[in-house]
Amino acid sequence: MRNRSNSGVRLDYYQRLVTKTILKQQNPVTGLFGTAEHSSHAWVRDNVYTILAVWGVALAYRKNADLDEDLAKAYELEQSVVKLMRGLLRCMMLQVDKLEKFKKTQSPRDCLHAKYSSLTGKTVVGDKEWGHLQIDATSLFILYLAQMTAAGLQIIFTLDEVAFVQNLVFYIETAYRTPDYGIWERGDKTNHGLPELNSSSIGMAKAALEAINEVDLFGARGGQSSVIHALPDEAQQCQAILHSMLPRESNSKEIDAALITVISFPAFAVDDIEIINRTRKEIEEKLMGKHGCIRFLRDGYKTAREDPNRLHYEPWELLMFEKIENQWPVFYAYFILDGLYRGDTDSVEKYKELLEPLIIKSEDGIPSIPEMYSVPKDKVEQEIRHPHSQVRQLTGKKLHMWGQSLYILGRLVDEKFISPGELDPLNRRLITEPRPDVVVQVVIVAEDVTMQNLLASQGIYVQTMSEVSPIQVYPARVLSQIYSLLGKNKRMGLTGRPSSEIGLLATSKLYILQDEILAFIPQFLDSQQFYTSLDANYMVDILRSEVSFIKKCWKGMGRPLLAISLNSTLLDQYMQPPSSLIGTIRKLQSGYIAGTRVHLGQLSDFVSTSCVTKLSFVQNAEESGTDTQILDIIGDVLKRSSPRPRLLSMGRKASKSYKSSSVRGIVRRSRSITVDAQDVPVCVRLPAIHAQLRQRRALMTPTSPEQSALGLAIKKLEAGAQRIRRKGVTSIIQEGSLPRIPTNEELSHPHLKGTHSPFQSPYGTPHTSPPSSPKASHRAWPHMDKFSKDATYQNVNVHEIVQQLALSENLNEQADIIHYLYVKMGPDWDTEVDSKSCTVKELLVELYEKAGHWKQWWLVRHSAGMLRKRVEDLALAATDLLVRQKQLSVGLPPDREKIITCPLPPDELAAIIYEACGEDLSTASLTQELLIYLAMFIRTEPKLFHEMLRLRVGLIIQVMATELARIFKCSGEEASDHLLNLSPYELKMMLHHILSGKEFMITTVMTEYDDEYKFSVVAKQSKQDTSAFAKRLSRKETVNQQKLPAISVQPNADDMDDEMEDRQGQWLRRRRLDGALNRVPVGFYTQVWQVLQKCHGLSICNNFLAHSLTREMTSGEFKFALQVERVLNMIPQPEYRQLMVEALMVTTLLVDGDCKINLSGQVIHVDKIVHMANDIFIEEQKIPYVVAENSLGAAGICLHLYDTAPSGRYGTMSYLARGLATVLNLSDHQNLECAIS
Repeated sequence: MRNRSNSGVRLDYYQRLVTKTILKQQNPVTGLFGTAEHSSHAWVRDNVYTILAVWGVALAYRKNADLDEDLAKAYELEQSVVKLMRGLLRCMMLQVDKLEKFKKTQSPRDCLHAKYSSLTGKTVVGDKEWGHLQIDATSLFILYLAQMTAAGLQIIFTLDEVAFVQNLVFYIETAYRTPDYGIWERGDKTNHGLPELNSSSIGMAKAALEAINEVDLFGARGGQSSVIHALPDEAQQCQAILHSMLPRESNSKEIDAALITVISFPAFAVDDIEIINRTRKEIEEKLMGKHGCIRFLRDGYKTAREDPNRLHYEPWELLMFEKIENQWPVFYAYFILDGLYRGDTDSVEKYKELLEPLIIKSEDGIPSIPEMYSVPKDKVEQEIRHPHSQVRQLTGKKLHMWGQSLYILGRLVDEKFISPGELDPLNRRLITEPRPDVVVQVVIVAEDVTMQNLLASQGIYVQTMSEVSPIQVYPARVLSQIYSLLGKNKRMGLTGRPSSEIGLLATSKLYILQDEILAFIPQFLDSQQFYTSLDANYMVDILRSEVSFIKKCWKGMGRPLLAISLNSTLLDQYMQPPSSLIGTIRKLQSGYIAGTRVHLGQLSDFVSTSCVTKLSFVQNAEESGTDTQILDIIGDVLKRSSPRPRLLSMGRKASKSYKSSSVRGIVRRSRSITVDAQDVPVCVRLPAIHAQLRQRRALMTPTSPEQSALGLAIKKLEAGAQRIRRKGVTSIIQEGSLPRIPTNEELSHPHLKGTHSPFQSPYGTPHTSPPSSPKASHRAWPHMDKFSKDATYQNVNVHEIVQQLALSENLNEQADIIHYLYVKMGPDWDTEVDSKSCTVKELLVELYEKAGHWKQWWLVRHSAGMLRKRVEDLALAATDLLVRQKQLSVGLPPDREKIITCPLPPDELAAIIYEACGEDLSTASLTQELLIYLAMFIRTEPKLFHEMLRLRVGLIIQVMATELARIFKCSGEEASDHLLNLSPYELKMMLHHILSGKEFMITTVMTEYDDEYKFSVVAKQSKQDTSAFAKRLSRKETVNQQKLPAISVQPNADDMDDEMEDRQGQWLRRRRLDGALNRVPVGFYTQVWQVLQKCHGLSICNNFLAHSLTREMTSGEFKFALQVERVLNMIPQPEYRQLMVEALMVTTLLVDGDCKINLSGQVIHVDKIVHMANDIFIEEQKIPYVVAENSLGAAGICLHLYDTAPSGRYGTMSYLARGLATVLNLSDHQNLECAIS
């Protein structure tokens, strides 16, 4: 007999260790582990982690077998692993009905349970009695199901089980927008049962989706029917959200030790080295202790100060747990594995040394990893005064099986029994390795011969849909319908994939279905989905960014393929391809666009180089008639895309009866985006007043500030205010970044039919002060039964207006009539127009298509709202904003504004938007658009959103309308018309300019019809650039050159007047914009927290921020920022809000390290500081009483103070500092020392 090798002896030791500490607690019937010897509760997460050590020893035996007995031991251990995984699978399959519900609702009440009975496999607590929604636990199970299957274990036995696992993939694929209770089962750290979006859950789900994709669950013996499919876009969305959140765990946890499981073993979910290192450093610096890591800051679990009689904490209690949180040795085991996978021997040795003294050994020498260590009750005060000074005591279980398993796993890898790769057969650990450069293959297909010929006339040769045969090209919604068959199982009641959305990465492949090759056009090019694809400029702009996105995110085998379909909807009104489209195609021909290598060619050229996926699950679907089902899906899509009989005239002339019809203008009356005429914020000239003030200022000899103690305080606070201005406020208010007032020639376009002369301010004389803040007025439109109560509509004969519709040749008339019929009679009412059966909805669809053809964007948006169209990526766009610490609100303030604080399913989010907008369906469509654009900007230019906590979409719409009213000097109603008629591309550009503070101008070009104009938003870099642009534009030849508005360059003297006009009112406007956008200086909330910590509270317009908030929340906590923002958002006037922000920044001088002022017990009234600063300003500037009375703005503050720059001796920060010193009576402080560097 062979002698046992040293490695064999050592392996036998680990086998005994696993048996005595882990396997002895495995239930022989269910295969599950209870949490303790006398507890039968088996957590999914704990069970998976616990079995990893058993799997590791089995791998080691199989690799290092000396004897046949070793292989037998390996098999025994492997079967224990299979027993456990199948036990968990059985528990979850018993809740298949909950899985099916959760796919539709994402509700915590409908989720799979987090723990089961280790004796029976059944549930142990009710749906509402525990925080069951723990996506990371389900994801961990799927991740190791994939890893173990890839390593050779046979865990799944039947196709029913395959279908269930496929639906588990659907269960976790929405993790990026599903708040859950997280790895610690608590959600918000107060443990009040409030789920949160957790980075650890999103990261684990992302890893599971990538790992399980294309895995055959039957292993080497399987076929196409046992392969699991996960769409790449779902994993990519998880990654995008994860990268934006890290190193933050959630809203209430700025950092969490659980993130080590995401950036390293076992998930390896992050591919950005910088984010990995930053997160690891945060954990080590903020959470690491002598006995392990604390889970998160202010974690009260099983500490000496925790009340054991209740699970939740009161918010004010959290502060008492600071610096005494329990430390968990299990995280040392994680860091050891992390070092082993990174090849960092120093880190491995460091954490081995830290872990060794914490190990508990039994009488027979068996080591055990304990659960946690806590500060003894009698040592708490000393520990708080001197952190890490006290000896901690063992708390909780002496054997923490989760930690024990990871400890054994680390020892096995460290002693070379197994390699890191053997625990990771799917190579998750290589995620950070650089990938080869991606070449995006692009195919352009014309939908018909007409489009093909138009492109050929430009020297661009493409194929038509019929010419690419035998390859079939379909819209993305066909692929969505096909994927809806994935995971269907009648026997178990599983309905398959619930989502109707298909992402760009999924459509960047070729597919094989029943021996046919299919290519799919991306969703953003599908005009049937949302109207933005009808705008050629927008489509071209998005195309550039999507090509760049594919390059960045592509991870598939083979090259990505982007199929572009061009149809007549992209042609301009002269039925020619737009120049932007032709220019983009030429860029594609050059082989390089948007920093990405591209290859433009024919579809047949790319079959051998593209990524190809077999849709085998369709062939193996258990329902009979699958072929017929697929044909029905394709036929239904083609039917919706095919031309229909046109019942609406394409003419332009209105009927005579329309002018006197009571339904005339009903669409316009349904809008709520109006700015009251007296509130249109134009920058008017104040030469006389400003000259007078400048003269008085030059003659002033103010009293020296050094003459009193108050003056000394003022001087020091002024100096500090200038430092704050340099660091904070001027980072959000930049001179020279404001729009120029349009010249008189620019304002005298014939389409701007204002009641005032374009050469005169609409507010009277040129000396009138700027108006107060804008307000939105809400006007309801008659809806349903309101028609019967409104005398205007009582005499409307439905059949007469249907006849009028049949004869109408005017879009406005057709829109008003169809709108009335839709609301009065309903969408399914048969109009019998032209003696043909036709419902109101069918007419509405035709009106939508007709408006899209004529590029009448106001009507496109209105009809899209009536059709309840939803943009494809609406939920993802909202999630992109929410997870980046932004809150959303939709609807026009103050009456209809609805706040969105957490990600929601697409349909639920759309329902909230339509509810918030009420009867104003145009605004509902506009709101969806703006959410998409905001999400684009926050992904590509996050700096635009720095220190903006809540994005109030309704207020942004109001600001945009106000800007148009200012530029065109028109009424609010006309500004609303202009806003709604901006193309999607121009709306996107205008939003970008407003967010960035860039100057912009809006040019107009008259179309073929005298009553229509095309708007163009153009950025301005400088006055010289603008003049040069105007010269070039005036020379540019177009189809209707004689109808272009005249643009000329002003003489130098007029330029100087315009420049003066620009400067007057710019700071008022800047404050309005920043107030409306909720923008604050960098570090604002942290500094307010520091002020609040030193005083009794802050009062802002009778709203109170109490000192107790600092006990409930840390300074970096998102929840604290929300509390401050809640108070600031109670201020209706944006410019007044912004002065409050500046005043709060001045108060931070009181807590600077060099400022020794005792604020204990004091309440600082911020609004009093602002009003005192206003009084000082009026007094020092010697503004006459009459002028001051006529210049009152929002909240009674002088408009000239609003229009004052923050900086300088006479800046707002200087006056606010003096106001602060006066209100707090700082002259009483004899020891006032506030040295400002």
